[in-house]
Amino acid sequence: MPRRGLTRWADAPRRVRVVAVAVLLLAYGTVVHVVQLLGAGLAPYPQLPGWLRGYFIGLTVLDPLAAVLLAWARRSGVVLSVAVLVTDAAANAWANWVVDTSAGVTLGRVGTAVITVLALVLLAAAGPLWRATGPRP
Repeated sequence: MPRRGLTRWADAPRRVRVVAVAVLLLAYGTVVHVVQLLGAGLAPYPQLPGWLRGYFIGLTVLDPLAAVLLAWARRSGVVLSVAVLVTDAAANAWANWVVDTSAGVTLGRVGTAVITVLALVLLAAAGPLWRATGPRP
């Protein structure tokens, strides 16, 4: 019988254990987006265009879904996690460089840089994660 959940990662190569960090990162993202949603009376990000608000609100579902699928060592979790982080980095870049016309370094731009680096790390780890989530011999 195949093992499920985080215990499946015990057999994975050490470099693949980045999954724990990715799961925690996605869980943190979930908390951030839920707090922003509830703190704004279910109408967050009023300064953003509707499509971007919708995307950030959608992360309240996509972040935890990606975290759970990745923790369960599903290939769909690898794909969704990479997609979420890469698009989150792009959406934050748009919000912080196009919508926000402030000059210089802002807290949002620093956050965008951090999310971008994390997205690139997960993208680099996607191959080993994909192989680790494949069928077991």
